[in-house]
Amino acid sequence: MGNKVTQVGEAIEDFADYQLQVLGRSPATVRGYRSDLRGLAESVPTFAALDLNALRAWLAQAVGEGKSRATLARRTAAVRAFSTWCTKQGYLATDVAARLSAPQVGKHLPTVLGQTEAGELVANAVSRDEPHFLRDTAILELLYATGMRVAELVGLDCGDVDLTRRTALVTGKGNKQRVVPFGRAAATALERWMATRPSFRKPGAQPGDALFLGSRGGRIDQRQVRRIVSSADKVTGNRGLSPHGLRHSAATHLLDGGADLRAVQELLGHSSLQTTQVYTHVSAQRLKDIYAQAHPRA
Repeated sequence: MGNKVTQVGEAIEDFADYQLQVLGRSPATVRGYRSDLRGLAESVPTFAALDLNALRAWLAQAVGEGKSRATLARRTAAVRAFSTWCTKQGYLATDVAARLSAPQVGKHLPTVLGQTEAGELVANAVSRDEPHFLRDTAILELLYATGMRVAELVGLDCGDVDLTRRTALVTGKGNKQRVVPFGRAAATALERWMATRPSFRKPGAQPGDALFLGSRGGRIDQRQVRRIVSSADKVTGNRGLSPHGLRHSAATHLLDGGADLRAVQELLGHSSLQTTQVYTHVSAQRLKDIYAQAHPRA
């Protein structure tokens, strides 16, 4: 097809803008939609050719290419949203993807650290000097204390953190804001970091009010945070842990300690309680593992 813009392809760009600007979807989600749907535009260039059979053939092609079930499910979700939007815009007479069934994707329980392991990890930042150590420790403590996403952490400004009340104002998916608490350990780490934060400022850098700064003096990026977590993980167990693993661990440990499921949902910023419920399965499995190791009649 080359660089030729098709009728469906042009609508996909408008749809992506709508998802980003109007619905407030994350840039990553919109990139995924656009990537998936551009493949559809190559197979089905016009709305006259866009029907249920064409969509099924498009998904069947992905199966033939060996795409995973998760990829197929994501593509199905993307084309359903696109079809509904096209119907509302008048491009389609009927919502052709409404009857399109998505493949079932097996649920994988997230890997979580034990409480002792999590404590060791946040106390073992691998940093080149004292200022970096203070920053990295504050990052690890705050990720584990709040269960926030790495994108939410790098978006924090100094004014979003209240050390007196020990709360942080977090901006999550869809620009929804929530207030999350953190404990004394995170508060102490943050206080120490904020005292040394001015030393990170570099000539020409424009960090604004960013809470965490990178080595070049600007707002820290997600890649740097992932490296900080990975480095601490390697010296304390090398489990391939990501920042999201600390989020999983925080949620599981809260439930293990008796926290209410809806409170954990609010803390994590989940729009659906069903998303949070996966951690109840994790907690149950951890209980079974402990029982199997500890009970003489197990």
